[in-house]
Amino acid sequence: MQNTEGVISPDFLRRLAAVAAREALPRFRLPGTVVNKLEGGFDPVTEADRETEKALRELIRSEYPDHGILGEEFGNEGADAGLVWVIDPIDGTRSYISGIPLWGTLVGLTKNGDAVAGMMAQPFIGELFYATGNGAFYEGPHGQAQLSTSATKDLSEATLFTTTPAIFEAARRARYDQLEKMVRLARYGTDCYAYCMLAAGQIDCVVEAGLYPYDIVALIPIIEQAGGVVTDWDGGPAEKGGGIVAAANAALHTQIMGVLHAK
Repeated sequence: MQNTEGVISPDFLRRLAAVAAREALPRFRLPGTVVNKLEGGFDPVTEADRETEKALRELIRSEYPDHGILGEEFGNEGADAGLVWVIDPIDGTRSYISGIPLWGTLVGLTKNGDAVAGMMAQPFIGELFYATGNGAFYEGPHGQAQLSTSATKDLSEATLFTTTPAIFEAARRARYDQLEKMVRLARYGTDCYAYCMLAAGQIDCVVEAGLYPYDIVALIPIIEQAGGVVTDWDGGPAEKGGGIVAAANAALHTQIMGVLHAK
């Protein structure tokens, strides 16, 4: 774990959250234009996505002009820098346009490619989850608290989340279905919120596919600094996205990987 405290402060993450809320919250549950980015499918983007990312980029540039930025809506700038911010202005745009408050703003920081700090902010509910190197923390209606993952070590007692089983291609779908049969409870949806509930000890594992770096970078430090494990499907670093396996602890992660890679 790399300590970024003093370089990136919790206060700066709070400022980022406030800027994101200023742009995204007034547009929530109001009529607006939804643009489909995916020919032959549906990948929505809204004015809120774009304006939120613009505002976040502006604040980051003003404070850290030597840092790079990678964002979902406006791509790379200075991505070869040692420190790079990774932004998903509204993770869960489908929830956002449906009026469901389980979307969030994700901002993560990588150092030489490793995720070292990050936040997930949900302004409608008023919750902030973040990590800067000295642990993972919550601020919201329940006050302030340090986050800690659950002690669940047996799949038969675990709660599993994924966006939907439909995200898995055929071979991985069969493995996922087997995993789902082995857990106590499986639930779908919630995007970034599931990962924060993992860090908070409310659920035990998240398994997904098809993620981009901006979907996961901010969440890696929150989970890891709360005591959890996050890898790709092959057990490697998760910063580049793809298939993701996140678990409350190493023992549970090992069991999940055993199911996903069973002969």
